Amino acid sequence: AAALSAGTDGTDGPTEAAGAYVDWRTIDRAKKLNLNPHHYLNQNDSFNFFKPLDDLIITGPTKTNVMDLIILIAKSDKP
Repeated sequence: AAALSAGTDGTDGPTEAAGAYVDWRTIDRAKKLNLNPHHYLNQNDSFNFFKPLDDLIITGPTKTNVMDLIILIAKSDKP
């Protein structure tokens, strides 16, 4: 599975990122960098979690604010 979550305005809160991308490897990659996902989740600090993983989506301001976009791709084991 993989997911992308981003704001169409090009920023998320007070950061330069529009959002981030995650997949099945994210947690393992974070552990290798000694990043504790629970710590960042409890701090509401996704920016500083995803930045060292290089998984931030940075577009710069788009001058539009249509909505937040969330895309999830999952594979089913059932036919």
